[in-house]
Amino acid sequence: MLETLGSLTSSPWIYALVALSILLDVFLPVLPSGVLVITAAAAAAAAAGATGPAPVHAQVPDILALLVTAVTASVLGDMAAYRLARRGGARLDRAIARSRRLTRAQERLGIALARGGGALVVVARFAPAGRSVVSLGAGKTQRKVREFLPWSVLAAIAWAGYSIALGYFGTQWLGTTWLGTAVSLIALFAAGALAAFVVRRPTTRTPAPAPAA
Repeated sequence: MLETLGSLTSSPWIYALVALSILLDVFLPVLPSGVLVITAAAAAAAAAGATGPAPVHAQVPDILALLVTAVTASVLGDMAAYRLARRGGARLDRAIARSRRLTRAQERLGIALARGGGALVVVARFAPAGRSVVSLGAGKTQRKVREFLPWSVLAAIAWAGYSIALGYFGTQWLGTTWLGTAVSLIALFAAGALAAFVVRRPTTRTPAPAPAA
């Protein structure tokens, strides 16, 4: 697998692979989109630090193009899940109910969103399955696009920027692609664990009663 990734990072196909992985991992959170982004950024750092004349393919991936690809794919994936949940009805509810993990996460994140508002959309982007829960939950609760989309964009920029910075600067500082990638992945998983703790933290506030109809 590592050899395959190594060959793809020197090809324009890496952008398509990164975009597809990020698009789909809102529905399949097990896809390694973060691993792909960090690996591509690490390859870019290695190419930038190489001495001597470099072939054209060594300039791939470009950091700015990688950032734009990751952010765009993340927002498109969020909106696809949002639209699906908004129109899915009972069939989608049954599909979510079959996933015990997703159901528990949705309940916990629902409380967290009520407490922290849209900022937790950004935090949840780093948590395992948090993106899925937020996007599907926003659609299921009929939130307006203008209420969800700006936070989705901000979350995508934060997640993609953090992942790319880890892979790029980690490799530059450590001087070895594989070590920079490994350390960057540990930092990404640590951020995910911290985000999961934040969004699942029980609230101590008593929710205000709903106004009488």
